[in-house]
Amino acid sequence: MKQHTLAGAIALTGVGLHSGVNTKVRVLPAEVGSGRYFVRVDLPDSPIIPAQVAAVHETVLSTQLGKDQVSVRTVEHLLAALAGMGVDNARIEIDGPEVPLLDGSAKEWVSSIAKVGLAPQVVTDNSVPLDISAPIWIYQDDAFVAAIPASETRFSYGIDFDLPAIGNQWHSWSLTTKQNQAAESFAQEIAPARTFGLLHQIEYLQKSGLIKGGSLDNALVCGPDGWLNPPLRFANEPVRHKILDLVGDLSLLGYFPRAHFLAYKASHNLHIQLAQKILAVTH
Repeated sequence: MKQHTLAGAIALTGVGLHSGVNTKVRVLPAEVGSGRYFVRVDLPDSPIIPAQVAAVHETVLSTQLGKDQVSVRTVEHLLAALAGMGVDNARIEIDGPEVPLLDGSAKEWVSSIAKVGLAPQVVTDNSVPLDISAPIWIYQDDAFVAAIPASETRFSYGIDFDLPAIGNQWHSWSLTTKQNQAAESFAQEIAPARTFGLLHQIEYLQKSGLIKGGSLDNALVCGPDGWLNPPLRFANEPVRHKILDLVGDLSLLGYFPRAHFLAYKASHNLHIQLAQKILAVTH
């Protein structure tokens, strides 16, 4: 078995979606078996927060990780980029409370990872992660997320909105077993899809102290008359972004079990509940 880390360091700076705080992130190579983990370099003793299911602290409109009294928010796009590009081990140094939103997608992270490339690492522990042997699901009202035994790892998602510009969308993406093909497919098909918001919800979210860093530069916004900031990168960009979120949230397992992950109208909360259930049956 082999793992991979970055062949060099990458760094990006930007504003956090919810905090509105500018932060700098440096992603560095990490030792084999260490996994992906955050380091709050702005705090005394540079506390470490592992990118693991057990560290999930909150799931309101983003995924937040925490350990003791220290946290880091909106980790899903960066983690999706690392996992989708095949980076198993990474030290993520951040000088603030929230990962920058950048353009609302994982495109810039993926581009930076592709530039430095990956370094293979030999794994001495030959234990193979377990696959899913029976269906696992979580649901809330008409929303659900499930993991179904399958011959390949696949992510399928459905969304349904009253706004005509979004409507009902479905998309399916397969994580191929060949490293280079998987990274290329992720970079082209999923990573560029940007986060999106609904015009009628924005004022409420702002009054609730959220999306302080949101703008038409880093999120698609949809109203009754259509998109406020077209063009879209894909006709179904919103549902592709939901797959990006799902990939990022399930990356907290440390690996992707061979399964078909199927979601409909789900949320970070449901994604994480599924990850917790998977962890319970595979360990």
